[in-house]
Amino acid sequence: MILYPAIDLKGGKCVRLIQGDFDRESVYGDSPVEMARRWEREGAVWLHTVDLDGALEAKSVNGGAIAQICAQTGLKVQTGGGIRSMQNIEDKLACGVSRVILGTAAVEKEELVREAVLKYGSRIAVGIDAKGGFVATAGWKNVTTLRAVEFGKRMAALGVETLIYTDIATDGMLGGCNVAAMEEMVRETGLAVIASGGIGKAEDIRSLHGTGVAGVIVGKALYEGTVTLKDALCAAKE
Repeated sequence: MILYPAIDLKGGKCVRLIQGDFDRESVYGDSPVEMARRWEREGAVWLHTVDLDGALEAKSVNGGAIAQICAQTGLKVQTGGGIRSMQNIEDKLACGVSRVILGTAAVEKEELVREAVLKYGSRIAVGIDAKGGFVATAGWKNVTTLRAVEFGKRMAALGVETLIYTDIATDGMLGGCNVAAMEEMVRETGLAVIASGGIGKAEDIRSLHGTGVAGVIVGKALYEGTVTLKDALCAAKE
Protein backbone atom coordinates (compact mmCIF):
# COMPACT_ATOMS: atom_id res chain seq x y z
CA MET A 1 0.00 0.00 0.00
CA ILE A 2 1.02 3.57 -0.61
CA LEU A 3 0.82 5.69 2.52
CA TYR A 4 -0.50 9.24 2.20
CA PRO A 5 0.08 11.70 5.05
CA ALA A 6 -2.80 14.16 5.03
CA ILE A 7 -2.81 17.93 5.20
CA ASP A 8 -6.26 19.48 5.47
CA LEU A 9 -6.28 23.23 4.90
CA LYS A 10 -8.68 25.67 6.53
CA GLY A 11 -7.97 29.37 6.79
CA GLY A 12 -4.47 28.75 5.45
CA LYS A 13 -3.62 26.45 8.38
CA CYS A 14 -3.21 22.69 8.86
CA VAL A 15 -6.27 21.36 10.67
CA ARG A 16 -8.08 18.09 11.35
CA LEU A 17 -11.80 17.69 11.85
CA ILE A 18 -13.70 15.05 13.80
CA GLN A 19 -16.21 13.19 11.61
CA GLY A 20 -16.12 16.05 9.13
CA ASP A 21 -17.59 18.53 11.62
CA PHE A 22 -16.27 22.02 10.91
CA ASP A 23 -17.10 23.03 14.49
CA ARG A 24 -14.80 20.29 15.87
CA GLU A 25 -11.41 21.19 14.50
CA SER A 26 -7.87 21.09 15.84
CA VAL A 27 -5.16 23.32 14.40
CA TYR A 28 -1.81 21.56 14.01
CA GLY A 29 0.27 24.15 12.20
CA ASP A 30 0.29 27.59 10.63
CA SER A 31 2.43 26.57 7.65
CA PRO A 32 1.20 23.79 5.34
CA VAL A 33 4.48 24.01 3.41
CA GLU A 34 6.56 23.36 6.52
CA MET A 35 4.31 20.45 7.43
CA ALA A 36 4.72 18.99 3.95
CA ARG A 37 8.49 19.37 4.21
CA ARG A 38 8.39 17.49 7.50
CA TRP A 39 6.54 14.54 5.98
CA GLU A 40 8.94 14.55 3.04
CA ARG A 41 11.94 14.50 5.38
CA GLU A 42 10.42 11.59 7.26
CA GLY A 43 10.04 9.48 4.13
CA ALA A 44 6.72 10.29 2.46
CA VAL A 45 6.51 10.08 -1.33
CA TRP A 46 2.88 11.12 -1.71
CA LEU A 47 0.81 13.74 0.12
CA HIS A 48 -2.97 13.97 0.38
CA THR A 49 -4.32 17.52 0.65
CA VAL A 50 -7.87 18.80 1.03
CA ASP A 51 -9.03 22.39 0.71
CA LEU A 52 -11.75 22.30 3.38
CA ASP A 53 -12.78 25.91 2.75
CA GLY A 54 -12.99 25.07 -0.93
CA ALA A 55 -15.23 22.09 -0.27
CA LEU A 56 -17.70 24.36 1.56
CA GLU A 57 -17.50 27.32 -0.81
CA ALA A 58 -17.39 25.30 -4.05
CA LYS A 59 -14.23 27.06 -5.22
CA SER A 60 -10.50 26.92 -4.57
CA VAL A 61 -9.64 28.88 -1.41
CA ASN A 62 -6.29 27.45 -0.29
CA GLY A 63 -4.92 26.83 -3.77
CA GLY A 64 -1.93 29.08 -3.16
CA ALA A 65 -0.70 26.94 -0.27
CA ILE A 66 -1.13 23.77 -2.31
CA ALA A 67 0.84 25.32 -5.18
CA GLN A 68 3.60 26.24 -2.71
CA ILE A 69 3.78 22.65 -1.48
CA CYS A 70 4.16 21.44 -5.07
CA ALA A 71 6.84 24.03 -5.82
CA GLN A 72 8.85 23.69 -2.61
CA THR A 73 8.86 19.92 -2.08
CA GLY A 74 9.48 16.87 -4.22
CA LEU A 75 6.28 15.21 -3.04
CA LYS A 76 3.63 13.86 -5.35
CA VAL A 77 0.47 15.68 -4.32
CA GLN A 78 -3.13 14.63 -4.70
CA THR A 79 -5.71 17.25 -3.84
CA GLY A 80 -9.44 17.78 -3.57
CA GLY A 81 -11.94 20.30 -2.25
CA GLY A 82 -13.83 22.88 -4.29
CA ILE A 83 -12.86 21.50 -7.69
CA ARG A 84 -15.95 21.90 -9.85
CA SER A 85 -14.84 22.49 -13.46
CA MET A 86 -12.31 21.56 -16.14
CA GLN A 87 -10.67 24.94 -15.56
CA ASN A 88 -10.26 24.13 -11.85
CA ILE A 89 -8.69 20.80 -12.76
CA GLU A 90 -6.33 22.37 -15.29
CA ASP A 91 -5.28 25.04 -12.79
CA LYS A 92 -4.39 22.40 -10.20
CA LEU A 93 -2.43 20.28 -12.65
CA ALA A 94 -0.63 23.37 -13.96
CA CYS A 95 0.66 24.19 -10.47
CA GLY A 96 2.25 20.77 -10.13
CA VAL A 97 -0.46 18.60 -8.56
CA SER A 98 -0.06 14.95 -9.57
CA ARG A 99 -3.66 13.85 -9.06
CA VAL A 100 -6.90 15.82 -8.79
CA ILE A 101 -9.76 14.48 -6.70
CA LEU A 102 -13.36 15.18 -7.72
CA GLY A 103 -15.85 14.82 -4.89
CA THR A 104 -19.10 16.75 -4.93
CA ALA A 105 -18.60 17.54 -8.61
CA ALA A 106 -18.43 13.83 -9.43
CA VAL A 107 -21.87 13.34 -7.87
CA GLU A 108 -23.45 16.40 -9.44
CA LYS A 109 -21.65 16.45 -12.81
CA GLU A 110 -20.83 12.99 -14.09
CA GLU A 111 -20.12 14.50 -17.50
CA LEU A 112 -17.24 16.41 -15.90
CA VAL A 113 -15.75 13.13 -14.68
CA ARG A 114 -16.09 11.64 -18.14
CA GLU A 115 -14.44 14.65 -19.81
CA ALA A 116 -11.65 14.87 -17.23
CA VAL A 117 -10.80 11.17 -17.39
CA LEU A 118 -10.81 11.28 -21.18
CA LYS A 119 -8.31 14.14 -21.14
CA TYR A 120 -6.15 13.36 -18.09
CA GLY A 121 -6.60 9.64 -17.44
CA SER A 122 -5.09 8.39 -14.19
CA ARG A 123 -4.44 11.94 -12.96
CA ILE A 124 -8.14 12.14 -12.10
CA ALA A 125 -9.48 10.41 -8.99
CA VAL A 126 -12.89 10.45 -7.36
CA GLY A 127 -13.43 10.94 -3.65
CA ILE A 128 -16.35 9.05 -2.15
CA ASP A 129 -17.28 10.19 1.34
CA ALA A 130 -19.84 7.91 2.93
CA LYS A 131 -22.09 8.19 5.95
CA GLY A 132 -23.87 4.96 6.79
CA GLY A 133 -23.00 3.67 3.35
CA PHE A 134 -24.50 6.67 1.52
CA VAL A 135 -22.58 9.34 -0.37
CA ALA A 136 -22.16 12.72 1.35
CA THR A 137 -21.34 15.96 -0.50
CA ALA A 138 -20.55 19.66 0.04
CA GLY A 139 -17.99 19.21 2.79
CA TRP A 140 -20.02 16.27 4.13
CA LYS A 141 -22.96 18.55 4.93
CA ASN A 142 -25.40 16.81 2.58
CA VAL A 143 -26.07 13.07 2.72
CA THR A 144 -27.60 11.74 -0.50
CA THR A 145 -29.68 8.64 -1.18
CA LEU A 146 -26.90 7.31 -3.40
CA ARG A 147 -25.20 4.17 -2.13
CA ALA A 148 -21.42 4.52 -2.04
CA VAL A 149 -20.70 1.18 -3.71
CA GLU A 150 -23.17 1.80 -6.54
CA PHE A 151 -21.62 5.20 -7.12
CA GLY A 152 -18.19 3.59 -7.18
CA LYS A 153 -19.37 1.23 -9.91
CA ARG A 154 -20.65 4.19 -11.92
CA MET A 155 -17.29 5.88 -11.63
CA ALA A 156 -15.54 2.71 -12.81
CA ALA A 157 -17.81 2.68 -15.85
CA LEU A 158 -16.67 6.23 -16.67
CA GLY A 159 -13.02 5.12 -16.71
CA VAL A 160 -11.98 6.32 -13.25
CA GLU A 161 -9.04 4.28 -11.94
CA THR A 162 -8.62 5.56 -8.37
CA LEU A 163 -11.14 6.13 -5.56
CA ILE A 164 -10.45 7.81 -2.23
CA TYR A 165 -13.03 6.22 0.07
CA THR A 166 -13.73 7.90 3.41
CA ASP A 167 -15.98 6.51 6.10
CA ILE A 168 -17.19 9.64 7.88
CA ALA A 169 -18.18 7.81 11.07
CA THR A 170 -14.57 6.74 11.71
CA ASP A 171 -12.84 9.90 10.43
CA GLY A 172 -10.79 11.63 13.10
CA MET A 173 -11.78 9.10 15.77
CA LEU A 174 -8.49 7.12 15.80
CA GLY A 175 -10.44 3.92 16.44
CA GLY A 176 -9.60 2.03 13.29
CA CYS A 177 -10.74 1.96 9.68
CA ASN A 178 -14.03 0.54 8.42
CA VAL A 179 -12.27 -2.52 7.02
CA ALA A 180 -15.42 -4.24 5.76
CA ALA A 181 -16.52 -1.17 3.80
CA MET A 182 -13.10 -0.79 2.19
CA GLU A 183 -12.99 -4.46 1.23
CA GLU A 184 -16.47 -4.25 -0.28
CA MET A 185 -15.57 -1.20 -2.37
CA VAL A 186 -12.47 -2.93 -3.75
CA ARG A 187 -14.39 -6.12 -4.49
CA GLU A 188 -17.39 -4.47 -6.13
CA THR A 189 -15.59 -1.86 -8.24
CA GLY A 190 -12.23 -3.46 -9.05
CA LEU A 191 -10.63 -0.02 -8.71
CA ALA A 192 -7.54 1.19 -6.86
CA VAL A 193 -9.13 2.23 -3.56
CA ILE A 194 -7.34 4.50 -1.11
CA ALA A 195 -8.76 4.01 2.38
CA SER A 196 -9.42 7.06 4.54
CA GLY A 197 -10.79 7.59 8.02
CA GLY A 198 -10.01 6.17 11.43
CA ILE A 199 -6.34 5.20 11.34
CA GLY A 200 -5.03 5.57 14.87
CA LYS A 201 -2.08 3.21 15.07
CA ALA A 202 0.14 1.01 12.91
CA GLU A 203 -2.07 -2.03 13.53
CA ASP A 204 -5.00 -0.20 11.91
CA ILE A 205 -2.93 0.09 8.74
CA ARG A 206 -2.00 -3.59 8.89
CA SER A 207 -5.69 -4.50 9.20
CA LEU A 208 -6.20 -3.28 5.64
CA HIS A 209 -3.68 -5.63 4.03
CA GLY A 210 -6.24 -8.30 3.25
CA THR A 211 -8.73 -5.90 1.72
CA GLY A 212 -6.87 -5.20 -1.50
CA VAL A 213 -6.77 -1.43 -1.00
CA ALA A 214 -4.05 0.35 -2.95
CA GLY A 215 -3.30 2.98 -0.33
CA VAL A 216 -4.19 4.47 3.02
CA ILE A 217 -4.45 8.06 4.24
CA VAL A 218 -3.21 8.92 7.72
CA GLY A 219 -3.98 12.28 9.25
CA LYS A 220 -4.85 12.89 12.87
CA ALA A 221 -2.81 9.94 14.14
CA LEU A 222 0.37 11.58 12.82
CA TYR A 223 -0.49 14.93 14.35
CA GLU A 224 -1.51 13.48 17.70
CA GLY A 225 1.56 11.24 17.77
CA THR A 226 -0.30 7.95 18.14
CA VAL A 227 1.79 6.65 15.22
CA THR A 228 4.99 7.94 13.65
CA LEU A 229 5.28 8.34 9.92
CA LYS A 230 8.18 5.86 9.96
CA ASP A 231 6.06 3.19 11.62
CA ALA A 232 3.09 3.97 9.39
CA LEU A 233 5.23 3.61 6.27
CA CYS A 234 6.59 0.30 7.52
CA ALA A 235 3.11 -1.01 8.28
CA ALA A 236 1.90 -0.04 4.80
CA LYS A 237 4.78 -1.88 3.13
CA GLU A 238 4.50 -5.15 5.06
